[in-house]
Amino acid sequence: MKYLKINIEKDADIEVLKTVILQLKGVDSAEIIDDENPESELKKAFAKTKEQFKKGDYETLVNDIFDILTKK
Repeated sequence: MKYLKINIEKDADIEVLKTVILQLKGVDSAEIIDDENPESELKKAFAKTKEQFKKGDYETLVNDIFDILTKK
């Protein structure tokens, strides 16, 4: 899978931009990532843990959390 990283200005309306991007042909998904707030990424990882525990996918769970904690 390929990704496109877009940096936006502080006052940009990110929800409108996300909506527009999702309407483009070939765009499967769009995710808002706040590098200024890494806690939001950690919360996303923990939100996935319930499903990963149910499936017994402990290795992916640990790797996801480790990747987030070691991001620079």
